[in-house]
Amino acid sequence: MDLQLNEEHVMIRDAARDFAQNEIVPVAGHYDQSGEFPGPIIQKMGEMGFMGIEVPEKYGGVGMDTIAYVLAMEEIAKADVATSTIMSVNNSLYCHGILKFGTEDQKNTWVLPIASGQEIGAYALTEPMSGSDAGTIRTRAELSADGSHYIINGRKSWITSGPVAHRLVLFAKTDANATPKYRGISAFLIDTHQSGFSCGKVEPKLGIRASATCEIMFDEYKCPVENVLGKAGEGFKIAMTVLDAGRIGIASQALGVAEAAYDASLQYARERIAFGKPIGAFQMIQQKIADMKSRIEASRLLIYKAALAKTAARDTGARYTTDAAIAKLFASETAMFCAHQAVQIHGGMGYSKELPIERYFRDAKITEIYEGTSEIQRMVIARNELQLR
Repeated sequence: MDLQLNEEHVMIRDAARDFAQNEIVPVAGHYDQSGEFPGPIIQKMGEMGFMGIEVPEKYGGVGMDTIAYVLAMEEIAKADVATSTIMSVNNSLYCHGILKFGTEDQKNTWVLPIASGQEIGAYALTEPMSGSDAGTIRTRAELSADGSHYIINGRKSWITSGPVAHRLVLFAKTDANATPKYRGISAFLIDTHQSGFSCGKVEPKLGIRASATCEIMFDEYKCPVENVLGKAGEGFKIAMTVLDAGRIGIASQALGVAEAAYDASLQYARERIAFGKPIGAFQMIQQKIADMKSRIEASRLLIYKAALAKTAARDTGARYTTDAAIAKLFASETAMFCAHQAVQIHGGMGYSKELPIERYFRDAKITEIYEGTSEIQRMVIARNELQLR
């Protein structure tokens, strides 16, 4: 596994680091407390190319590889997980699926404005009664009598960027009698400005509060047949393929917040004096520092391995499901571990909103949940290893 970074990798990593530390860190606390969508920040990120890193230039992106994407995600997440969540959805969940399964017209129409940062994209799979068991979705899309469009009705929940999204990839049932059930799911490209689309309640979340999340509803929404992504009935395959890519992004996000918690703890352990010496001189604190650092470096290697597998898959068509699941599982649990240890090391100050430590703790938790919980990742890994279907 070649881990040497080329000039482009170093360039985007450094650009993301400078932007994150100078533009995001000073305002992250404000957006977390207010719950406002960080529109000005996202606009600047679009201008710098962060919203379409792996998207070819002709579709509005910067045409780099997955290593470049994870490097940038790590730096943005280190400054603020909520901001990196918006970036992740645009890059992985929205653009990736259209690039892989869309027609040339769809790529030009639906990817370019999102990858260039002019608009916000979203991904709509989860429903109130369908989370990890995605095959049981109830949103229906029925072909019109003249075959020109689908009529969509239903409700989706926990849609990241839902309140601000201009476009989204939607998954709906087109064949209620398909066996197994997931074969009856299709993917659609949705313009949220059309009649029949509306947003519901905005979720009052524990963390990533600046990342807008809401329910969305479809009431007799008319979707032209040319806006079907891939073929009818291929929606579940598309959804799972997209999630493979998305999990690498979430793993990178988790690594970023783990590093933020670690760096803060390292500094505090050097500066905080107790019993006449820096608390870093005590073995219990040293153990925490050692465990945090070890897990962070292991996470980094797993993420790079998954990123290289995804890059190779462009040519081979091979799946990288297991690599992505392992990286996401380990990195997300590392994020939560490091955030927890950071609170312990900081003591009362770790519990106070005067420092960002408690925000790291709240934000880290979501990485163990969305785009497949830790339990689902373990199931995916085990089934692939056991070759169970």
